[in-house]
Amino acid sequence: MTTTVTATEQRGDALLERAVALGVRKIFTAYEDVISDGGVDAPTAIRQASAVAVVRNPWIGQGKLADLTEATAEVAPVVAKLLSDRLLAALGGAGKVEAFGKAAVVGLEGEIEHAGALIHTPYFGNLLREFLEGTSIICFSDTRADAGGDLRVPLWHKTAAATRSHYQSLDVHLADAPHRDEIAVIAVASSGPRPHPRIGDRTTDVPVTSDILKGITA
Repeated sequence: MTTTVTATEQRGDALLERAVALGVRKIFTAYEDVISDGGVDAPTAIRQASAVAVVRNPWIGQGKLADLTEATAEVAPVVAKLLSDRLLAALGGAGKVEAFGKAAVVGLEGEIEHAGALIHTPYFGNLLREFLEGTSIICFSDTRADAGGDLRVPLWHKTAAATRSHYQSLDVHLADAPHRDEIAVIAVASSGPRPHPRIGDRTTDVPVTSDILKGITA
């Protein structure tokens, strides 16, 4: 299921009005329920959701190596709140979120650092973590691309990043974003692990070193 914010919804919503003033062109959300995998039903359906905000790149025309601090502090918190709200709505609250991730795609006129500025600072990451009630560093993807592509966004457990059962990814389609002078900012969340996790974890691993290769490689 996919939804997009309309102009009617913007009116009377202070956060959306602020977002529009900062250059947010559209916000869209999507979710899917993973019911089975490999021909075997999952113990429970696992919902994976993505939320995307497409915002005007505030650093276009600012010159090479322009300072990013002021616009980052202004734009990133608003985007973090917008995306968090939509993920919480899709999954049914922070208590239903078990894994999260983030990403940004900058349009062809921008720098990779412009994408990083809107997701890799506390103005975005700390707020997303707080709203989704996580403690882990948020895994990520960032790139530069033209509109119409797909991005695979990684996720892991929101409070125990080394928990292998929650290593997963979600494909996000950017049908009309980012334009050359825009940045698409993405947040993703999952209500559970992979459908049938069974590769163990650090707490169950046997000790493994390069000694296992003795006699195999010469």
